[in-house]
Order: sequence, then C-alpha cells, then structure tokens
Amino acid sequence: MTRFTANLSILFTELPLLQRPAAARAAGLEACEFWWPFPTPTPSDSEVDAFASAVTDAGLQLTGLNFAAGDMPGGDRGLLSSPSESAAFRDNIDIALGIADRLGCKALNALYGNRVDGVDPNAQDALGAENLALAAAAAAKQDAVVLVEAVNSIENPRYPLTSSTDVIAVLDRVGSANLKFLADFYHLARMGENFDEVLSVHFDRIGHVQIADVPGRGEPGSGTFDFAALFDDLDVRGYSGLVGLEYKPTVASADSLGWMEKHRQ
Repeated sequence: MTRFTANLSILFTELPLLQRPAAARAAGLEACEFWWPFPTPTPSDSEVDAFASAVTDAGLQLTGLNFAAGDMPGGDRGLLSSPSESAAFRDNIDIALGIADRLGCKALNALYGNRVDGVDPNAQDALGAENLALAAAAAAKQDAVVLVEAVNSIENPRYPLTSSTDVIAVLDRVGSANLKFLADFYHLARMGENFDEVLSVHFDRIGHVQIADVPGRGEPGSGTFDFAALFDDLDVRGYSGLVGLEYKPTVASADSLGWMEKHRQ
C-alpha cells in the first residue's frame, strides 16, 4: 500500500504557513514536506524555531525539505547553477541540513535553477555539478539524500532539466551515491513521459516520488492520470518510500484528500 506525505507549501494554503501542519494533522495526515519555508536563504533563529515548533507541535514527521530556491512566485527555480546565486546556495546548505537534522528529515530537494542570460550553459552545468557534490557530501554526514527533479518546460521554459534522462545525466555527472532522482510524475507526464517507462528504466535511481493530476495539477481524480496503476506499479517494484502530494487542490485542502483513503496504508 502507498504511504503519503503532503507538501504544505502547496496544500492548505488557505492558512498561514505555520498553521498548516496542525490543519494537515487534523485532516488525518502524518507526514509533510515543504519547499523552502522562509523568505531568505538565511532565516533567523526565531524563524527556524517557529517553523520547527509548528511541525513538531502538530505531531507531523517532516519527510522532505527544499534547499532555498530563490523567488519561486517570481519565477526562480533554484540557485545552485547560477553564478550570481551560487554563494547563497552554499551558505544555505548547512542551514537547510541543520533544520532537516533537527526534525529528522532525511531528504532535501535541490532545484537546479533556470538558465541565465549571457552565461554559458556548460559553465552553469559545471557549477551545478560542483554545488550538488557539495550538498551531497554535507548531507551524507547525516545519512540524508539530495534530490534532483525534472520540471516541465510548459510552465518553466528556462529550466533545463525537463526529462528523466536530463536528471540522470546530472546525477551521473556528479557521481555522489546519495544524490537521487525525484520522480515528480506531474512534471514528467506534462512532458509526455510514461510512468511505467520511467520506473522500468530508472527505478533504482529514484529517491522520492511526487504526484499531481494532469493537466491542471489538481488532486488525483481532477484530471486524466491513472494513479491506481502508478501505485500498483510502485508496489510491484518494491518502492518503500513515500509519495509526496504536491498538487493544487481544486476544493478546500482537507476536502481534496478523499481519494486517498483506498490507497493509504
């Protein structure tokens, strides 16, 4: 049976961020993940304390955390391959890992970053590999993995990793054992990839799975994706990890969870 973790940067947005863990727990969820939950890559101690308390007081397990990724609403999709943002990413590594360690979180997502006008893509890729290696080495010290995902070019035209093959090439370039593929099947499906083919070819490289229905990124049942078949395939292949709910509810967040009961363990 499939186990779920809710991304509370995109679910329960009816509430302020620090109120979402309690609301998620009241709705029956036991685990959560977040995009970077602070306005800057270097939050104050009080901001970190408030975030950690919101998660632990709610009785949720934090299972995933993004490294700082810039101004996401403004179109940023990561810092690590941008020469002007590289230092901010490196400064964020220990901060993000410190929060993860405090909350028992063992997976951190590193968004690769958009292409930058006037910068050689090869230079960006070299910098990206260098920074991913640094993040992976730091994460390994606390038995954590660093995740890299493909993002669809329909909504993110400047993001260079748009397929499972793109991500695997980056993982191979870096070569760190704890650098894993985040298989976000919303983005992969938007790019025309078939989940069975992705799992057949890359299953051993997958460190986490995320879902949303297509094409609208709503909850399962709001679109055309065959989630029952995906979950069955994951079970048959022995996937023991969580499935992240990274969708935009088409109804109230708590009401959007009804589909989940027949699949949860």
